[in-house]
Amino acid sequence: MRLPNLISTLSFLVAIGPVVSAAAPVSPRNSTYYNPILPGWHSDPSCAQVNGTFYCVTSTFISFPGLPIYASKDLVNWKMVSHAWNRESQLPGASARSTAQQVGMFAATLRYHEGLFYVICEYLGVSARNLGVVFTSTDPFDDRAWSDPVTFESDFIDPDLFWDDDGKAYVATQGIVLQEINLATGELSQPPISLWNGTGGVWPEGPHLYRKDGWYYLMIAEGGTATDHSITIARSRNLKGPYAAYENNPILTNRGTDEYFQTVGHGDLFQDEAGNWWGVALATRSGPEWEIYPMGRETVLFPVTWDEDEWPVLQPVRGKMSGWRLPPPTRKVPGTGPFNTDDDVYDFRKGEEIPRNLVYWRVPPQGVISIAEKGLQMIPTRNNLTGTPESATTPKLTGQAGLSFIGRRQTHTLFTFSVDVSFSPRGVDQEAGVTVFLTQFAHIDLGIVLLAPSDTSSSSEAPPKPGKPELAFRFRAEGTGTPSAPKIVPVPSVWRHGKIRLQIETLNATHYSLLAMSADNPRAKLTIGTASAGLVSGGSGSFVGSLVGAYATCNGAGSGHACPEGGNAYFSRWRYRGEAQYISATESVRF
Repeated sequence: MRLPNLISTLSFLVAIGPVVSAAAPVSPRNSTYYNPILPGWHSDPSCAQVNGTFYCVTSTFISFPGLPIYASKDLVNWKMVSHAWNRESQLPGASARSTAQQVGMFAATLRYHEGLFYVICEYLGVSARNLGVVFTSTDPFDDRAWSDPVTFESDFIDPDLFWDDDGKAYVATQGIVLQEINLATGELSQPPISLWNGTGGVWPEGPHLYRKDGWYYLMIAEGGTATDHSITIARSRNLKGPYAAYENNPILTNRGTDEYFQTVGHGDLFQDEAGNWWGVALATRSGPEWEIYPMGRETVLFPVTWDEDEWPVLQPVRGKMSGWRLPPPTRKVPGTGPFNTDDDVYDFRKGEEIPRNLVYWRVPPQGVISIAEKGLQMIPTRNNLTGTPESATTPKLTGQAGLSFIGRRQTHTLFTFSVDVSFSPRGVDQEAGVTVFLTQFAHIDLGIVLLAPSDTSSSSEAPPKPGKPELAFRFRAEGTGTPSAPKIVPVPSVWRHGKIRLQIETLNATHYSLLAMSADNPRAKLTIGTASAGLVSGGSGSFVGSLVGAYATCNGAGSGHACPEGGNAYFSRWRYRGEAQYISATESVRF
């Protein structure tokens, strides 16, 4: 791991060591660290501590594999160790039946009980009711150890899992309602019992129950998931109520402030081995204008003071935090996945597995993406990254069967991503490229594409020979706001017989630049296009966050699911380098 550089433009300078990549020096009494602890798209966190190791799960909606499990020994360095939903056979056909962009695996809860890890969640969009799922594992460091789910149907979202003193298990969901659950069959008691309506904010949801000092504490999110988001709490001596609200609610929010971290809410609480309480929540680094936030909703950490018989006191979320002394810094965490803030250095050698932090948009068609002799092989799909509504003239182009796309979360405010592409298309509109991808209706693409002569004739270079398709770079963008105009630039002839490097880099916190170069001479760069990060902020993807990655498509040619032959693309030398993390509108940590 590289050593950090100093920042010269900030009001204070921060140096981060190669091991503790986001924590400041530790004092004897307390610690200083920086939010978010899980930067990039990591919404709706739920965490637990087991034998000195902390575990968290976050929402993934229709991305796959879903429900990542992160593990940490120090609350700062978080390693992706598995996914609870990691194989199509766990939920056959669910992905292909989901039509919208923000359905799928909503907010999960992670708990540990009597030797088993549990992840309870609900998959939306497959039927009129939500498909509840309960995954279990004795080893969260192994994908294969996660069970096929016990399923249940529900009309609500955001399930919590709670065991009472008598051993009975309960599910609390949006509403806020409670049901007993049979964890062997998924059977829920009827009718649901109403516990509490919250304090009057819209969408009371995300409940979590805690048993402490003879009280049942019920913590929820309310106010919606935008800038009015908040956490409120009530308590009762009886699990089934009645619950009395805390007079100083909300106990956590940044609404009505000019803080850089907004939408703070949907939290969970847990203890470390020393007995200190901590909390996690989601937050968006947007400022109150809430316009530019390509990484979507991220996971933040805050200290909690919870004295006996008292209400918990949650420290307000900021970029720089100070609180309980953190456990000693370490990266000695089992498992084979990367740490969330690590760079990507992937060469895709045959025999290797696809890195754990790379994900798809829905379950991909079988065999479309694999590691071959020439690198990461991508067989194009008929639908491009956008897709179209299915009709008699455009069947199978919705993307429900999966895209030929793979990406990783944008985890830094400033970064550079590049990949080498080996691509020799034989048919017009066969394309391979790189993208900043939020949803099928919000993405910024730079592709290498074979175009008919009429499609390249507007370029500044000499016109192509009549009737001969030409290889070109094509920049296209769509999303929230006003997209940049499409642009076509012919591929220089000397580049056409070797690998081409495509690159995405951040010009600043608000704009991307997309470039191309010969892999043999990367200093000779062509800047093909620039685009605002506002395109991939909110809009059709307000619940999710941007992925950066690669794709291949024949843009609708062929029939059924199959493209014409000759459009396979091979990607190698995949590199993602994080450069800076903003912790306020004017301060950042440089790597």
